[in-house]
Amino acid sequence: MAVLRERPYVQFNFLVDLGTGNTDGPEAGFQECSGIGMEVTVSEYRNGNAKENSVMKITGMNKSTDVTLKRGVIGSLNLYQWLNDIRNGNQNALRTVVVHLQNEDHTATVQTWKLLRARIIKHTSGPLNAKGTDVAMEELVLAYERLEME
Repeated sequence: MAVLRERPYVQFNFLVDLGTGNTDGPEAGFQECSGIGMEVTVSEYRNGNAKENSVMKITGMNKSTDVTLKRGVIGSLNLYQWLNDIRNGNQNALRTVVVHLQNEDHTATVQTWKLLRARIIKHTSGPLNAKGTDVAMEELVLAYERLEME
């Protein structure tokens, strides 16, 4: 699904599916999505009788980074309900969250990140300030077990 071109795509045209299949409307609209990534760890090993005085790098476990999503407070409880399912031990609460990067005219998805077995690990609302003029925001941090890209 990834679409190759010489000029990089802009970062501000993206859709988020929180595992419900919905990428439309205010409940699926996010201002920011940061931190999508993974890393593969390596272990260093060397035999005592090795001919070279250097270590081997052995591929280890892979780890996914936590993803932070931010949106304006819209009076929706869908994130709270998902978090409540997670904290109550609902085994069906893990979701596949999909982030779609779109082209400039929103006619095609040019790259997709799938966060497999994702769950909310942190939810924050605010800050709230009676003298401020900023939009009230809520932020959630997702942990996931595997990243796939298309």
